[in-house]
Amino acid sequence: MEIISDIGTMEKWRDKGEKVAFVPTMGGLHQGHLSLIDLARESADRVVVSIFVNPMQFGENEDFADYPRTLDGDLKLLEKCQVDCVFVPDAEMIYPDNVVFTRAGLEEKRYLFETLCGKTRPHFFYGVLQVVRRLFEIVRPDVAVFGQKDYQQLQIIKQFTEGVEIIEGAIVREESGLAMSTRNQYLSMGERLIAANLYKILCQLQQGELGIKSVTKQLQSYFELDYLVMLDANTLKQITDNTSKIAILCVVFLGSTRLIDNIIFTK
Repeated sequence: MEIISDIGTMEKWRDKGEKVAFVPTMGGLHQGHLSLIDLARESADRVVVSIFVNPMQFGENEDFADYPRTLDGDLKLLEKCQVDCVFVPDAEMIYPDNVVFTRAGLEEKRYLFETLCGKTRPHFFYGVLQVVRRLFEIVRPDVAVFGQKDYQQLQIIKQFTEGVEIIEGAIVREESGLAMSTRNQYLSMGERLIAANLYKILCQLQQGELGIKSVTKQLQSYFELDYLVMLDANTLKQITDNTSKIAILCVVFLGSTRLIDNIIFTK
């Protein structure tokens, strides 16, 4: 496994001519990330994983300084997974002075960036798109793999990146049903027991056992609710008679920990 930290070496590595799959991460790796790596390996000859905590995704008073940084452990996991290359750049390399992010072409679909998670974190998805485009420029993958857990992010990447096939990886859950996330490290044992209720309650909505008002009330008995919506999964707009696939999308806070989950299903 090669560990690369500069652009020139990364570009030379890429010139070997084989099909390359890419899994961008911010580290703090868990089984959800490893499942994406498995998909990447099935889709290409060689697999690159990046580890970069992207400052552009964090707003003021968010957890950039405290975000789990577990590089040594991450590298051991990636070596066991037989990843071919790990790209570990620094911020100056990703965002040199001559690299300018433009929002040109995004105005028509601002709702994708500024609703749902983007309503309370208006910087977030622009930061995601910025770093993904930059990493694609450097790594030049044929295929990139992203998880379904961050569903709004996935839709933005699909619509606003070009030249790379985007593969979607299913949510990986803990035994309790809690969606795996790096931020789960923030939860105490008692909070983990409470957090397991999130997926259980969303399943009741999917199965029609409870309506959205009842589910909202249940969620609010355990969590601080950011949002709960049911939308057309293909457009992230309101459900219509033509909707074929539905997304239940939810974000809650348990203490200071932000938990995100979704269920995508056919109408």
